[in-house]
Amino acid sequence: MKGPKGKYAWTATVGEKGQIVIPKQARELFDIKPGDTLLLLGDEERGIAIPPKGAFAELFDMAFREKDGEEK
Repeated sequence: MKGPKGKYAWTATVGEKGQIVIPKQARELFDIKPGDTLLLLGDEERGIAIPPKGAFAELFDMAFREKDGEEK
């Protein structure tokens, strides 16, 4: 069954230590390398999301940006 363009679904098994292995196709598609830090977001109703690895920097910048766009 073919899905919509740009949309993917994978499965992962949780190990005894709570670890999951990100499927190779997903690692290649999103350029995830050993040692990369990933951000996991959770919502009790919607589940877990792993945004692109560059999103952490954008979220950090948004969280600590000065009010009204002012710079120090």
